[in-house]
Amino acid sequence: MQIHEVKPKNKAQKKKRIGRGGKRGTYSGKGIKGQNSRAGTRKMKPLIRESLKRYPKLRGYNFSATKKAYVFNIATLDKFFDDGSDINPKSILKKGLVPKGSRKMIKVLGNGDTKKKFYIKSCLVSENAKKIILKRGGTVSEIKEKEKEERGKKEGESQQKKKQSEKKEEESKEKESKEVKKKKKP
Repeated sequence: MQIHEVKPKNKAQKKKRIGRGGKRGTYSGKGIKGQNSRAGTRKMKPLIRESLKRYPKLRGYNFSATKKAYVFNIATLDKFFDDGSDINPKSILKKGLVPKGSRKMIKVLGNGDTKKKFYIKSCLVSENAKKIILKRGGTVSEIKEKEKEERGKKEGESQQKKKQSEKKEEESKEKESKEVKKKKKP
């Protein structure tokens, strides 16, 4: 066998070229004019989508990604933390396991095993992980539903306090203006 006798096993399929007449009509499904009818338009990126993602969402719509928690298995905690160490969102952030400035919750799952004691605070913990940690002599002080609600309320309360202080200022200004008018009348 020589080099000129070698043939490919499968035939190379040619790319279908649109917009050059044929059975699909003169425009071949591309429309008449405009950027999308020209060649090489597949490189266009949907810029609108990116700008919509950057825009801060208001009026009740939240991305579901913000609500999800960072998930850590016990095996991962075993690698990064020493025996008898406190595990909380701040310590996890110091180790660099979570990006800075993130406000997501942290959840510990029970995959893997450990021989170390862990003292877990203000993190969500699965039942399996809780059993393993308590078995090793550690403690778990999980975030309760009330604490979650309080966190949300604190943010809401600060906004309410601002509104109330603004209302009080407006009322005091109105009272002052009424008193000034009464003094001017006689």
